[in-house]
Amino acid sequence: MFQTKKSTIFDSELIYTLHIFQMFAYLLVALTALTYGLYYYFKTTYNYWKKKNVAGPEPMFLFGNLFESVMRKKHSGTVFKEAYDQFPNEKVVGVYRMVTPSLLIKDLDIVKQIMIKDFDLFVDRGVEFSKQGLGANLFHADGDTWRVLRNRFTPLFTSGKLKNMSYLMTNAAEDFLNYVDTLTKEQPVQDVYTLVRTFTVTIISACAFGLDIDIHNDKKLLKRVATIDKLIFEPTYFFELDMLYPGVLKKINSSLFPKLISTFFYELARNVILDRKGAPIGRKDFMDLILELRQQGEIKGMRRSDETELQLDFNEDVIAAQAFIFYAAGYETSATTMAFMLYELAKNKDVQEKLLEEIDEVLKKYDGKVTYDCISDLHYMEKVFNETLRLYPIVDTLQRRAMIDYKVPGLDLVIEKGTLCLIPPLAIHRDAKHYPDPEKFDPERFSPENVGNRHPCAHIPFGTGPRNCIGMRFAKVQSRICITRLLSKYRVEPTDRTLKIMQFNPKRVVISPNGGIHLKLVPRA
Repeated sequence: MFQTKKSTIFDSELIYTLHIFQMFAYLLVALTALTYGLYYYFKTTYNYWKKKNVAGPEPMFLFGNLFESVMRKKHSGTVFKEAYDQFPNEKVVGVYRMVTPSLLIKDLDIVKQIMIKDFDLFVDRGVEFSKQGLGANLFHADGDTWRVLRNRFTPLFTSGKLKNMSYLMTNAAEDFLNYVDTLTKEQPVQDVYTLVRTFTVTIISACAFGLDIDIHNDKKLLKRVATIDKLIFEPTYFFELDMLYPGVLKKINSSLFPKLISTFFYELARNVILDRKGAPIGRKDFMDLILELRQQGEIKGMRRSDETELQLDFNEDVIAAQAFIFYAAGYETSATTMAFMLYELAKNKDVQEKLLEEIDEVLKKYDGKVTYDCISDLHYMEKVFNETLRLYPIVDTLQRRAMIDYKVPGLDLVIEKGTLCLIPPLAIHRDAKHYPDPEKFDPERFSPENVGNRHPCAHIPFGTGPRNCIGMRFAKVQSRICITRLLSKYRVEPTDRTLKIMQFNPKRVVISPNGGIHLKLVPRA
């Protein structure tokens, strides 16, 4: 009996050991199958462009060609410029955004074809997320939603509307100059990147929402603005998730932006609407237009390709989304452009002197007043701005998604439906084929003669075609008013903290200076 009991215990232990071994074997088989499946998937995926005979840099497992961008070591614009430069004789380059095959467009005729001539076949930007998470904004919206919004918001940015609004900008510029006077008395060296963002946030608050910010005393509000800025412009890994699984954010009803951002802009829109009792007040700013549209309840537009009438319910989600994108675009892009411009003026004294002479001459003509007509006469300043945006295009890269299988003119290549086409302004603008000695800051590149001799898509800081930046005119007006007023009283000089070679911040969505731009503001005689 003892032998039987001992045998039974032994058998039980053996069976238990066999079960463990069996489970381990199953797990090993499953892991092997999964590993092989992933290997096969990635190998197949990363052979996509080779099968189409499209040249491109070798991808890295899982990261594709964006390892340094994902690790926040380089800005994505720099990564794509390196891919662009690596294949000097190619018209297009095959790249991988994580595991997603995308086509980098180098040839300017193909850029024109995609962005302008065949725009209706590439209308979407290919970034989709929940409309409840601010996804219904004019920048990210898909085709039909975008068409209706663009049709209704374009009238806000006419020359006449901006001229009527310019007094808000000039008032803010005077207040800003007083603020600069106060700061520079104690410390002449300032981070001009931080400084001009203080100006643009007051402008966008006044022109968009009718809110007056006292930059001398509203420290808590400015601190909150800095928090909002960080949450909007520092990329989260939701961007990479969307590259791994395109469209996943929309499917799971999630957003690219934290809940705090959505809440902030929903509350901001509600408060302004409540303050104006739900009706326009004659201020003719962004929120007045919003309220005019809101009274219609439903707004309409036309699809250009087949003249189909499109309708959009102008609900709270749509209103908050437009408030968000107008704030984000009007605040950051102009400030960064002005900061880069001041940086180049400090490094290029001959350009700065010529610009100061023009400012003095034009202001004398207008009795020292910075007006809409005054800044329209600053022709050399326009060249300086255009050259700044050539070297530092703020939004890089531009994206367009193929709506159908598309045969590329002049190439034996079909872009499959759903593929993202990437247009890299930074790489195009610094290509010696379009701009000899491309690293040199030379505003005369934008003389009428030189512009006329260049391809129309060789300078695209605001995009091009029907989906170019709707706020381009607004950005130009507010930037020139600020720079004119600032340089009428100060010149800028480099310091020992001024970067000799500009590095871009890899932790910002847009192209911006890494570590700020520290210049000395010297009062003019």
